[in-house]
Amino acid sequence: MIDPDAALFVHVVAAGSLSAAARARGISPAMVSKRIARLEARLGVRLLHRTTRRLALTPRGAVFHRDMVAVLAAIAEAEARVADTGAIAGPLVVNAPTSFGRLHLAPHLRSFLDAHPAIALRLDLTDTFVDLTVARVDLAIRVTGAPPPGTVAHRLAPSRRVLCAAPAYLAAAGCPSAIGDLAQHRLLAADGQMPWRLTGAGATAIDAPSAIATDSSEVVRELAIAGAGIALRSIWDVDAELADGRLVRVLPDWRGSDDAAVYALHLPDALPRAGAAMLAYLKDLFATPPWGERP
Repeated sequence: MIDPDAALFVHVVAAGSLSAAARARGISPAMVSKRIARLEARLGVRLLHRTTRRLALTPRGAVFHRDMVAVLAAIAEAEARVADTGAIAGPLVVNAPTSFGRLHLAPHLRSFLDAHPAIALRLDLTDTFVDLTVARVDLAIRVTGAPPPGTVAHRLAPSRRVLCAAPAYLAAAGCPSAIGDLAQHRLLAADGQMPWRLTGAGATAIDAPSAIATDSSEVVRELAIAGAGIALRSIWDVDAELADGRLVRVLPDWRGSDDAAVYALHLPDALPRAGAAMLAYLKDLFATPPWGERP
């Protein structure tokens, strides 16, 4: 049986503070602190450096945290496999990036709900950071190269990124023939998306202000289609436009760094049966991604 104090320790790391974990569990911060101290005393090691403002894992705490995340995830999956096969019911909150949710989640939700009509699903789409604990999110979709610590990450699909622009823009501004030529072009990126880290004949970083400032990744996509400049976009986001010619590849020998992927994330001890059902559905849905590489 898993020590409940060990599970609480994982939750504290995910929440980022004792008080946040306490609020999520409906207990006092003092009780959380007492239980973490009890766990450290039993193990004979310090797991966390605690101050009034932040938490930091000790080296041994980091090792214990990594192992406990894996253990709790394995237990959750084992329980899901042998759980009562009756109707899965209850609320389910899923969070995803706006473009990905609109293009690759919303069109497939009807079949999921047809199979699980007793699930009360809420889908929240946003391009801003969402804390799973504070927002009470059961399952989050993230496009990232580094899933956040304290979460269980399930890789769903690759997320190859390519440079692209509208033919009209390239006809007017010229098509870059070398990576250095990008300095002479209008580049499009949402807040926080620069620098672009590209790989091809080596590796390079492109850091320049966006020709049009915006906090919306979807706006960047529409600006590129409208001919406003060159953008670095995930294949899943522009697959249709590359196929029908509204966008074309630019510098096809260069691409975004290969570490990015589409992940489903959840807290280690907080995935309800409805969330496990959605996770299984998404794994099956994206086993063969519906988007492809375009020459």
